[in-house]
Formats: sequence, C-alpha cells, structure tokens
Amino acid sequence: MTDVILETSHLTKEFKGFTAVNDVSLQVERGHIHALIGPNGAGKTTCFNLLTKFLVPTSGAIFFNGRDITAAKPAQIARQGIIRSFQISAVFPHLTVMQNVRIGLQRALGTSFHFWKKEASLSCLNDRAMELLLQVDLREFADTVTVDLPYGRKRALEIATTLAMEPELMLLDEPTQGMGHEDVGRVTDLIKKVSAGRTILMVEHNMSVVSGICDKITVLQRGAVLAEGRYEEVASNPQVMEAYMGTISGALEGAH
Repeated sequence: MTDVILETSHLTKEFKGFTAVNDVSLQVERGHIHALIGPNGAGKTTCFNLLTKFLVPTSGAIFFNGRDITAAKPAQIARQGIIRSFQISAVFPHLTVMQNVRIGLQRALGTSFHFWKKEASLSCLNDRAMELLLQVDLREFADTVTVDLPYGRKRALEIATTLAMEPELMLLDEPTQGMGHEDVGRVTDLIKKVSAGRTILMVEHNMSVVSGICDKITVLQRGAVLAEGRYEEVASNPQVMEAYMGTISGALEGAH
C-alpha cells in the first residue's frame, strides 16, 4: 500500500463560469518528486494556489497526512509543513544571502516578528544557516547582497530559505523558469539533492528536468487530469502529444 502524503479529491475551482481546475483527484506519494505539467493555461499554478489556500476551492477536498485541510488558512498550511516557492523570485533583495536564510530559520525561535531586536540575537542561527547554504552551494555567497546574485543563484537561495522552514512537502512553482542551460542543470541537481527525506511537488515546463528527476507526472489540460504515470508512460501518450500540439511533444521525445 502506498504512503500518500497529499491527496486531492474532486478538486474544482470556478471563476465566474470559467473552470480553472476541474475535478482533479491527485495522490502525491511520500518521498517522491511529483511533477504537474501541461500547456499554458492548464491550471497548474491555480492548483498550487488551492493547495496552499491562496485560493479557496469551489468544491472538492484536500488531505495532508490524512487530515482534511480544505478549510485551513495559508499560515496553518505552512505550519503543518507545506512550504512553497513562487514563479517570481521571492527573496529580500537588499539583505545578504545569510540574512535571508536566517529569516526562514527565525520561526523556530518564535521571534519571527522581533525585527527591533539586535541582529546579534540571531547569531545562534548562523551555523544552521551556513549548513543550508552549503547544501545549495551558496556558502561562498553568504555575505553577498542578494540583489547582486545571478538569477540561478537567487533560485537556489529560495530553495535554501524554503528548507529553513523544515518542510515536509515542498511545492516548487517553475523552479527553472527563465534560466540558461548551466543554471537549469545546477538547480535540477539541487532539487534532486534536497529531495532526500522529503516530498516535492513541482510545476515545471522543462521536460528534460521532469524526465531526469521525477518519479511520477500528472498532466493537466484545461484544468483536468489528462494523463498520469511515469515519464515514459506520459511521453508516449498520444493525447499528451496532441495537447501540446507538437511544441513539447518533440521535447518529450527528445528528452528520452
């Protein structure tokens, strides 16, 4: 019997007559890297917004570790261990790389809002922050002001700040979007590395990334599940190739 960490049952979201997510029943297995893919407008990010309660479902249910979290607020979702990243880089640009990670670590101290305290009071977090930076290959950038980091390194920092929250389930929204080939490779390796002992659900357009690291793939089209399975099964599905109208079906084949 599979160990399911996250499950949706008939999840639906309608916006004034338009159905963005349509009867999606999803099971994410513990310890897996699971990808949501699909053409633009397929409902992938809306699905993420429902899971983290940035949007309220029209109908359906969401379960995390067997508990119904459909009515939970975003902060409650985060406290339970579901932490997400966003398509747009979400770091503090004028703080150093180290300071960004320490903000994520502050939650464990119960001092998240004590911004008037002396910075020295957070020095107890430095060792753990450096461990996280080492994990994401950013140790040499610890004192760099974040605005000066290359784009790919900013995404790595986001992963580090996400890890600082000690997530049980990481939701990564387009982690390699807008990156050059070298950065894509680095961030892909990083996701694989940090997935040890964690579960990751990711929205991703880059099929070479998906084929390289994902255990299971769910394909959405017009808000509904079109296909699901291992990469090889999904890549050879004629409906999936038709949905992508040749734009990504070639990439699907080429990524074998």
